[in-house]
Formats: sequence, structure tokens, C-alpha cells
Amino acid sequence: MIELVIHNARVMTCDPSRLGLGLIDHGAIALSGSAIRWVGDDADRPRCERELDAGGRLVTPGLIDCHSHAIFAGERANEFGMRAAGRSYLEIARAGGGIAASLGPTRAASDVELIGGLVGRLDAALAGGTTTIEVKTGYDLTVDGELRLLRCIATAAGSRSQRVVPTLLAHVVPPDRAGARDAFVAELCGRLIPCAAEAGLATSLDVYCDEGAFTLAETRAMFHAARAAGLAVRGHAGQFRDLGAAELLGELSGLSADHLEQISDAGVAALARAGTVAVMLPGACVQLRLPAPPVERLRRAGVAMAVASDLNPGSSYCETLPIQLWLATTHLGMTVEEAWLGVTRHAARALGLGGGTITRGARGDVIVWACDDPATVPYRYGAATRLIDAVFVAGERLASTLAPLAS
Repeated sequence: MIELVIHNARVMTCDPSRLGLGLIDHGAIALSGSAIRWVGDDADRPRCERELDAGGRLVTPGLIDCHSHAIFAGERANEFGMRAAGRSYLEIARAGGGIAASLGPTRAASDVELIGGLVGRLDAALAGGTTTIEVKTGYDLTVDGELRLLRCIATAAGSRSQRVVPTLLAHVVPPDRAGARDAFVAELCGRLIPCAAEAGLATSLDVYCDEGAFTLAETRAMFHAARAAGLAVRGHAGQFRDLGAAELLGELSGLSADHLEQISDAGVAALARAGTVAVMLPGACVQLRLPAPPVERLRRAGVAMAVASDLNPGSSYCETLPIQLWLATTHLGMTVEEAWLGVTRHAARALGLGGGTITRGARGDVIVWACDDPATVPYRYGAATRLIDAVFVAGERLASTLAPLAS
């Protein structure tokens, strides 16, 4: 039974069976329960007692943020000032800043404090149109602490309709374990990864394989432990130096390779063969003054590209995706079409999810925008909340500035 019809809309379906963004200029969609039950031309729409007249507005899938570090305590504004004065990320990290600077506050925070901080960031993301968000651990770096972060993510996720996807992140070797790297990696492989998988607390393992983080051999060992435990694999790859992580992710059919400011032609080819999604993180790329990822090479190779916030306290403290759409199109050279697919269909692929589309059977995550041109959202990147007229999450209407539903 159809429960709601949104009509008189410019529907961006992101349907792979259609060209480009799959726009239907005079379209309608029907929702029932938590799913989309019908989409097509307005003239053919099913009749329903509850209808929402979109007034010709753009209707899109809910946005999907496929890379965030949204659970942490403390902040690092001082590092922003240091970078603005010319210090590099690696210089700051070697001086005790970077990821290590978030360990103390995160370890000291109570569960209530961690969950409260996370929920606030999830609310801010939702206000900007993010209806699905991935959340990584990585700011405790002990077995018990990382499991605690996963449990806090689960608690926060259980209280909301917004979809939260938990990821276990092997971020770096903590300073207090620097002299025993092999033992630390063995702990992650033998205890943390199996425990997280057995408890159902994570859907994938992400490993930061880069200068100052994990080596390629360490990454391979952790990926094999994850695969043995039934977790998908994803990776921070080539943000500062190409260690071959893209080739490894391609070899293991990883879901995504993220950052990729540094990647070889062989790495691009490996991603293309495997169907691994390349996740662009323009907020961190621009803030850290890094070279842009090779978008043109990825495009020519047919690699699907996603766009994400990289929400974190050090290099991209930004909860909303429209500003990332702007950065992706202006600073990374992506087209508006590529950027939109990057926060919908391709982002869903990067998380191993279906959807990110307005198609029959897809999850009922829908946004009605106060515009009719997809380019308006990145064009007016600072007005994201004012551009959103209505948000539906799993078929439930959360907020709206539109007129009440007709009946």
C-alpha cells in the first residue's frame, strides 16, 4: 500500500540504468514503509491520499558520507593555526600533534561524553542532508578502547533513524607501542579484529597504509585477518606517500581506497579491475595543501569515485557534504555529475551497501531541495541547511519547510 506520493518534482534517480544522474524532469516517487515503491513520470503516478507537491523542486537520494572519524573527544584548533603558519601535517605529528593528540582526550572521556559528542555531529550531518554516515574508530588505539568506541557508535546508532555504518580503523601505532610494532599488529590481528567481528560491531576494517602509519606488510596482515573474520576491507591509501596500498586493495577486492593523492598507474588499474571505489576527501586535501588526487586518470580508467567529509578533529572538521561537493568540483576537477554520484550511488558502493538511488525497493532516504538544478547545491555550498526543504529518512519525514501534506 502506497503511503505517500511526492509529485511535481525534478527527480534525480542516480539510477545506473539511466544516463548521467537519471533525471526525470516531471517526476514523482511513492513511498511505503521504509522504502521507495515506485518512481516515474508524474502523469503516471499512483494515487494516494497523502501527497506532497514539490513545486518543481529537485528531489534526490539522501546523501551518504562514506568516510568519517566522527567519534572522538577534544579538538585541535591549535594545529590549524600551525598549518596556517606553514607547518606540515607530518611535522606537527612528529612534534606530538596529529592523531596522537586525540588519544588522551578520547581515552579520558566517559561513554556518555563520547556518545553525546558523536550524536551532536550526526545531527549536524543530518541537517546538511546526510542520511547515511560511516563512523570509524581509531582515536584510542588499544584493544579494549577501540571496542569501547564501537560500542558507543552502536549505542548512538540505535537511537536514530539515520543510518550509521560502523568501521574498525587501524589508524596508527600509538607512541607508547612504537618500540613493539610487531606485537601491536599481532594484537590487532589476533584479538581486536576477531572480537569486533564476532560481536557484530563493525562491517569492515580500514587500515591507514602510509608514511607515518602502517607499512604495506602490516596492512596485508591485518587485511587477511579481517577477511578471515568475515569483515570487508577498506584503506586509507597514498595520502602522503604511495606504498602500494591501492594495488593491495585491488588484489583483495577491497570496497574502497580513500585519499589517493599519491597513486601509481598500476594502482589505478588495480582499482579499475577490482571495481574498488576511489573515495575523494577534498576537505583534508585542501586543508593540508596536498596535491589533488588524479581525477582524470581515475576517470579514464573507469574507476567509480565517491566524495566524503573525512570529518575528524585534525584535518577536516566538517560535518556536512555540500561543502565537499563544492571542493570536489572546484579544487579536484570533478564534474557536478561525478560529485553527486560520489555522495549517493558510489558512496553506497564504497560501504558495501545497495541504494544511494531513487529506484524501486531502495531505502526511502529522500531530500527535497529548494532549487531545481543539481549544480545549485555545490554552487551555494554555504547555504546547505537553507537549501533543504524536506528530509525523509527510511520513509519518515523528519523536517520540512514545505506546505502540509495534501490529503
